[in-house]
Amino acid sequence: MKTAVVILNWNTEGFLRDFLPPLLESVKDTAGAEVIVADNASEDGSIRLMESSFPAVRTIRFSSNLGFTGGYNEAFRQICADEDPEYLVLINSDIEVTGGWLQPLVDWMDTHPECGACAPKLHSWYERDKFEYAGAAGGYIDRYGYPFCRGRVLKRLDTDHGQYDAPADVFWATGACLMVRAEAFRCAGGLDGRFFAHMEEIDLCWKMQLEGWKVTVIPESVVYHVGGGTLPAESPFKLYLNYRNNLLMLENNLAKTFALQEIRKGRPADKAAESGLRRAVRRIRFRKCLDGLSAAVYLLMLRKKAFDAVIKAHKDAARMGRIPEMNEIVEYLSERVKANATVKGIYRKWIISEALVKGKHIFGCIRESDFVNI
Repeated sequence: MKTAVVILNWNTEGFLRDFLPPLLESVKDTAGAEVIVADNASEDGSIRLMESSFPAVRTIRFSSNLGFTGGYNEAFRQICADEDPEYLVLINSDIEVTGGWLQPLVDWMDTHPECGACAPKLHSWYERDKFEYAGAAGGYIDRYGYPFCRGRVLKRLDTDHGQYDAPADVFWATGACLMVRAEAFRCAGGLDGRFFAHMEEIDLCWKMQLEGWKVTVIPESVVYHVGGGTLPAESPFKLYLNYRNNLLMLENNLAKTFALQEIRKGRPADKAAESGLRRAVRRIRFRKCLDGLSAAVYLLMLRKKAFDAVIKAHKDAARMGRIPEMNEIVEYLSERVKANATVKGIYRKWIISEALVKGKHIFGCIRESDFVNI
């Protein structure tokens, strides 16, 4: 097996029934590709469906719900131990693929050994000419760690009229449908198990860039995403995960990124590490203040559950998180500068204020010069 296409399923029997058959058909033209379903202890009829309707599809069953991060880490561990595939594909059960979606991704990885991850354009299943929230045409983050996409800023979605039809290196690509090089996945340490779900792919893509890999969107490939298949958009638990995991992501990567920027300016490793750590601490503190403001807005809107979710997210992030120490950052710099690690796609401004001021024109106002590429 060259390419393992893995659906991580949890109680989505209906999506498997609708979207697994076209997925199975689509991979037949890609040599060495196999579809595998990993089940996170579903309590609906998912397993019965797999046994009755798709007995030939390999199914990995977990005894408990390991979450998105734990489920994929364990599934990939088992698959790589048995088959040693070159490429691993994360694909949601609520993705409808198009014919020939997989081959352009494989071709890109085959011809671009520096690419650690690539993804198709993500369109809405409901409005098929529009980009979809979970990843659109590839993502960025702003200076305070808020993610957004080419084709999606906050909840505003753009129509795809070919404006992103050239392959492009981005900061992150959606975990709803993401191909990763097995070597790069191992090099980055896999998905951070603390995240459970949400923003784990952004953290992974950031870690990959810090390890010297690129992340690319391949617009020749297009898939359609239903969205909200596991947690609805207004779920307090989803809100909690997003706020908590965003802070964990910043703690994982920001100090190393700033230190890499400093050493590119010619500073010695110890001074670059010290400056990077100091800048990261300040930035994360300010981000926490912004989160506090958003929590206050939820309270004023009488959304008590949302307010509680933000407060709990910060408490748990403080308990679970850890910024790398000086010696870790120095060690990273000594290893990774030689590997010519780069980080592309950090927006210099605060995307929320920009979107509020510029409204529907925000997509046309974002320029390449607005990004810090380290």
